[in-house]
Amino acid sequence: MSHVHEALLITVTGPDKPGITAEIASLLAQGDMDLLDVEQVVVQGVLSLTFQVSFAERTLDAKPVLKDLLWKARELGLHMNFEFAPTPQLRSPQQVWAVTLVSPAISAAMLAGAARAAAIRGFNIDRIGRLSSGRMSSIELALSSEPGADAQGLKQDLLALQATLGCDVALQREGLTRRSKRLVVMDMDSVLVRQEVMEELARRYGVLEKVLAITQRSKNGELAFDDALRERVALFRGAPVSMLTDVFDSLELTPGADQFIRVLKRLGYRLAVISGGFIEVAEPIRERLGLDYAFANQLEAIDGKLTGKVVGPIVNRQRKADLLESIAQAERIALDQVIAIGDGANDLDMLHRAGLGIAFNARQTVQEQANYAINQRNLDAILYLLGIADTEAQTI
Repeated sequence: MSHVHEALLITVTGPDKPGITAEIASLLAQGDMDLLDVEQVVVQGVLSLTFQVSFAERTLDAKPVLKDLLWKARELGLHMNFEFAPTPQLRSPQQVWAVTLVSPAISAAMLAGAARAAAIRGFNIDRIGRLSSGRMSSIELALSSEPGADAQGLKQDLLALQATLGCDVALQREGLTRRSKRLVVMDMDSVLVRQEVMEELARRYGVLEKVLAITQRSKNGELAFDDALRERVALFRGAPVSMLTDVFDSLELTPGADQFIRVLKRLGYRLAVISGGFIEVAEPIRERLGLDYAFANQLEAIDGKLTGKVVGPIVNRQRKADLLESIAQAERIALDQVIAIGDGANDLDMLHRAGLGIAFNARQTVQEQANYAINQRNLDAILYLLGIADTEAQTI
């Protein structure tokens, strides 16, 4: 029995234990087979191991090798299957993509929807892996496609899935660019911390209703951001500077923020907070978390009292984007290696400037204009978009 120039696909399944791959590979080596491909996955203790090998012209008979493989599989308590096929030819270069699903609980319907959308657009699923530990809250699908496949159409289909099934879905080009991010720039209010600092100050000084009314006028387009900021800051005239310290002391980090920052710092990322709030709070946040940069509006104070004025340039939508670019230039980091995270319209230019811009628990109008959106309670869910699994994060 001779299968010259044929490829043999060997599939091994069964209970996993150390040494299985070594045993099977040793028999393949003894049979003088050329290794074409190999993949191994273990799910809940069940092994799925696939070898693709070819029979060299010098191999006269495959029967002894196959017999030895079957006996070894039986000895190890495994099931083994063989399938012959012509030796695969080189294919045209494939485009590779990653689809990340994030939800409190990934359902079969979510997976089915993503898989169906990929198939309709001509994308093949090469691998599915779990990113979360414990409860299954994130999985990643590795897709491949021929050049020219409709990635934009797939992205729109996945966004529709996100709306109907209630999970966050992100489609990204897989490759070094995705995995070589080096700078993260974050908004502060409702992103890095749970509260809105302006509202916390207003509540303490008894002007909350007035501040909220001005904020609403700005959201309605009746006031430009800069004018709205000046009007709100004017309401704090005479307030003690110590009130800012009181607000800082009361702030709560967004769940997962500590883990998110710890992992990225250990991976060598540079980290910055750019806020439309106040540097008197953003700077202590930077120090507390060990961030590299903090930018925000500075309040004028005389004799320990706020004057109701802002000192220096206002950190508005354009300023945020410019600061992101300035930090990247100072650190010699390309913009496609930058991640920006925000929740408001004031963050959109910053999100668009970065290689990976993420709307975090943002209003629908902001999500629709951002490239990616995460609507999860924990900030460290963003690690999934970087392909970082919980098991990896826990060992860093």
